[in-house]
Amino acid sequence: MTATPLGDLPLIHANRKSADALAIIYPEECLAWAELERRANRRARLYRSMGVGLNDFVTLALPNGPDFHEALFAIWKLGATPNILSSRLPTHEFLSILKVVKPSLVIGGPDKGALLEGWRQISGCAPLHDFDDAPMSSDVALAWRAMATGGSTGLPRVIVERKPAEIDLDLLASQPVIGLNANDVLLNPGALYHSAPFLATHMALFLGASVIGMVRFDAEEVLRLISRHRVTMMTVVPTMMRRIWALPKEVRDGYDLSSLRMVWHFAAPCAPWLKEAWIDWLGPDRVWELYGGSESIGAAVISGREWLAKRGSVGRLAGGGSVKVIGNDGGECPPGEVGELFFKGTGGAPNTDYLGVEVKSLGDGWYSYGDLGHVDSDGYIFLADRRVDLILRGGANIYPAEVEAAIEAHPEVECAVVVGLPCEDLGQRVHAIVKPSPGTHPTAHDLTRFLVGRIAAFKLPESYEFSEAQLRDDAGKVRRSALRDERSGWLRDGVLFQQFVRREESSIACHDR
Repeated sequence: MTATPLGDLPLIHANRKSADALAIIYPEECLAWAELERRANRRARLYRSMGVGLNDFVTLALPNGPDFHEALFAIWKLGATPNILSSRLPTHEFLSILKVVKPSLVIGGPDKGALLEGWRQISGCAPLHDFDDAPMSSDVALAWRAMATGGSTGLPRVIVERKPAEIDLDLLASQPVIGLNANDVLLNPGALYHSAPFLATHMALFLGASVIGMVRFDAEEVLRLISRHRVTMMTVVPTMMRRIWALPKEVRDGYDLSSLRMVWHFAAPCAPWLKEAWIDWLGPDRVWELYGGSESIGAAVISGREWLAKRGSVGRLAGGGSVKVIGNDGGECPPGEVGELFFKGTGGAPNTDYLGVEVKSLGDGWYSYGDLGHVDSDGYIFLADRRVDLILRGGANIYPAEVEAAIEAHPEVECAVVVGLPCEDLGQRVHAIVKPSPGTHPTAHDLTRFLVGRIAAFKLPESYEFSEAQLRDDAGKVRRSALRDERSGWLRDGVLFQQFVRREESSIACHDR
């Protein structure tokens, strides 16, 4: 095994490729490998002058763009560990993570780079003209990345992957991640502060492939980029899939997508109707799904062709390891019975540190993402929902993801989030927050009539709230606990929602908030 420091990769690919070979393509700027190397060297020397040293954490909070990649490779050149955060986090949440990570430098930050008192901070566009761009030898950090995740709990958690910041290029080429190869052109429309887009993008760059990035998602622009740049691989989340599918058919079919070899979706459950639509559109051999988490304690993969035979599954474990399902009594569930999913890798416990919140473990190397589901007799995993999101109504289990998928099948719904709210009679009741499709105005009665017969009666929402706000982030994830707690507070304060329907009374009362 010959390991190459991650910080050396821009120079290696610059020397291997033609002078104009592009590494990164963004709307405002493209970077050839040689230019990426020069800029990363300048930044590395700047960061070193500010005190960044071996195995330090450096918080990187820049939006998608060339600056992000330049800063990232500069951090790796110094043997430091990048702590990736969203530049749009509220300041109080951003600071809570900094207190856990204790970085030696913060690059970017919330509120358009507003100063964070008590921390050494620079913007992403700090002047570099005083720093040399000559090649420099790279150090190797003990941990190659530290990703932040809040997930459904809303609690900030930093996952430090204790894998050295180096890679065996020959091994990576022979055992490609998500099927990537050096000749691919990868389109990533997702935010790089999320684990899966970050991983796919940088595994492509490690191999020497070209990456097309988007600063913000636009459904038709995705199709235009695929056609223009002959994209071979794309990564998306279900929210993006739905917005692309919502385009008029003549628009979807008006672009040449023949270059696409694989489309990967991940990060959130995909409604079966939507997945089936994409399989019908692109073909079953081009639509792939990856299920896993930032902790890398277990990952499942499924092709569209497999999915048609195992409708609703997220696949079987990839790369070895084991999965088991644990019920409420602590015992292992038989095939087909829903419980909490636990995973065990071939190497036992993951080489991972958790800053902020611990991951759930059974001991002996078994860990959980917190998801509920079942495994069939063939080893295929089927998700139900996250345990923390489960709604208990009159002793019956209701999985929000199932109800959301049913609501989002309505043609006038762009997005839906379902939460459980307090109910004296039944413990919890089902509340749906709905973002209508542009130019539409569905009512609670419309949605209830649509859902009858699609889901069981006890799962039907008892109240609806219509919102123009984005309910999910760029990765399709939702802070369900924050939405639930906010609405529970409204109820305690006697504030009613914009539209409220009780199925038992079949009446609607409208209120302004």
